[in-house]
Amino acid sequence: MILAADRVQVYVAIGWVDMRKSIDGLSMLVSAQFRLNPLSGHLFAFTNRRRTVVKILYWDRNGFCLWHKRLEKEHFRWPQAAEEVLEIGHRELRWLLDGLEIKQSQAHANLKYATVY
Repeated sequence: MILAADRVQVYVAIGWVDMRKSIDGLSMLVSAQFRLNPLSGHLFAFTNRRRTVVKILYWDRNGFCLWHKRLEKEHFRWPQAAEEVLEIGHRELRWLLDGLEIKQSQAHANLKYATVY
């Protein structure tokens, strides 16, 4: 799996993207439309209109990597949001790739504390 350290953020493009786009087209989409840096090392996830394909673009030390998954049956439960791009956690990305909703009603919420008493 492509998941890296916790400092790596995951961005999901809402809506669909033409899956004929490869590294150059997707990296231009990340920088021009989403105003994010494709060289940051963060993960950028895209799907097609039928939600049967996911591509994840990321920069790895000295070049771009493009991870691709195609489903033979079913479709991905791609999130809907008002924003063009949605930041999610690594756990939610795993859920998404496993065919689950990223907002699980019974999942424990992530807690982040600044201090311990």
